[in-house]
Amino acid sequence: MRRATIVPALLVPVLLAGCSIGPHYKRPDMAMPSAYKEDRGAWRRAVPAAQDIPEAWWRGYDDPVLDALERQVATSNQTVKTAEALGREAVAAIADARSSLFPTVGLGDWEGRMVGTMPRLMQPDALFGDAAWKPDIWGELRHNVESASDQAAAATDETGAVILASEATLARSYFALRAQDEMARLLQQELHAIATRADILRNQFDTGTGDDAAVLSAETAKEEISAQLAAIGTVRPRLEHAIAVLTGNAPAEFSIAPASIGDTFPTIPAGLPSVLLERRPDIAAAERRVMAANARIGMALAAWYPDFTLSASSGYASMAMSKFLQASNSYWALGLAVAQTIFDGGRRQARVTEARAAYEATVAAYRQTVLDAFRQVEDNLSSADALSGQLRAEERAAARARASEGLAQAEYRAGEERYPVVLLTRIATLRLARTVVQLRAEQLQVSVALIEALGGGWNNRASPTPP
Repeated sequence: MRRATIVPALLVPVLLAGCSIGPHYKRPDMAMPSAYKEDRGAWRRAVPAAQDIPEAWWRGYDDPVLDALERQVATSNQTVKTAEALGREAVAAIADARSSLFPTVGLGDWEGRMVGTMPRLMQPDALFGDAAWKPDIWGELRHNVESASDQAAAATDETGAVILASEATLARSYFALRAQDEMARLLQQELHAIATRADILRNQFDTGTGDDAAVLSAETAKEEISAQLAAIGTVRPRLEHAIAVLTGNAPAEFSIAPASIGDTFPTIPAGLPSVLLERRPDIAAAERRVMAANARIGMALAAWYPDFTLSASSGYASMAMSKFLQASNSYWALGLAVAQTIFDGGRRQARVTEARAAYEATVAAYRQTVLDAFRQVEDNLSSADALSGQLRAEERAAARARASEGLAQAEYRAGEERYPVVLLTRIATLRLARTVVQLRAEQLQVSVALIEALGGGWNNRASPTPP
């Protein structure tokens, strides 16, 4: 073939490059409610300007110990480190996929060992370079890069989901631990009151002025409180150990001093359901997987079209090293190879069907992730509202119990009431206080669950963008 014919032929794949076979991506359709059904807003402070949850959302609880613990999650939690490493691996896969878009170039030398019966002194030496390039005419390689980029972005989003889940788990464990601390303090006070009352009743019984049934009832109550204190001695260490692992510490070298539970709640703007698609990292990751599956359909479709490969080589060959680099000993060659599969036993069609089915599976998974997110938000909004009403009622009851206790103590000091009655009012007050602590802990944990369901502060994070 003459050079005038070769060059245009070699340009054909280049001119065709830029075509892309495959469906264009479109976000899967979802039915979006206009508002959350359970968002009554009665339990949250109204701050109309608040649209996003802060990145460091836990600071809204105004607890320095919690703040210090949460800041360790992103840097020391080993599950987070695993997710980050997998993210870097996925980002590196982009460069691997992108390398296929470029030519491969090689350089080598060849020393002949046998050319027929030619003597050794007449065998040629050669120095050559070659290059080959497969133009991405139908977009197969670009779809591969696109799929790798989407997978890397999904891995980045999944890292955000792991961080948020770890932060939320730590906060829930921390509030449960603080509830145990508060319950232990109240139980100790209640045990002291019950034991004092039991001693008084026992003395009255011994002197013939008391009731044996009252003594047995007081002793039974004392044993029940002692058992509850022993249970706290089992639960609290487990919570402390869980927090240690979440912050990347060995349980044996980690401890949290006892303290009371807080009663400060952050502002949590629920926003519109449609905003949830941008707030939650797991939803973002699910959509990235849909995008990657869509790109793989294009890869499968491109296999139905012919492959073009451009090749070139050039070098020097000579029998004598003294004349090795002379122009007369140089050579070059250009080539164009076209390959088209005629029969493959249905392999290409099977791969297209497989890619489409995989895409449909990721779409269904995406929609399920969104629906689960809506459910979690609605569940926690409903729970928060119900707990708010229950907590207010118990706080009112606890306030009345404290007032009754104060009245009984005043009557005792005035000589109008016996001390065992004062102790009974004290015990009732402490039991209601324990109920209030339990409800407050539940409400704190529900608020954390709601923040997690809304995506936390993930939409404010500076997430690395895959190259």
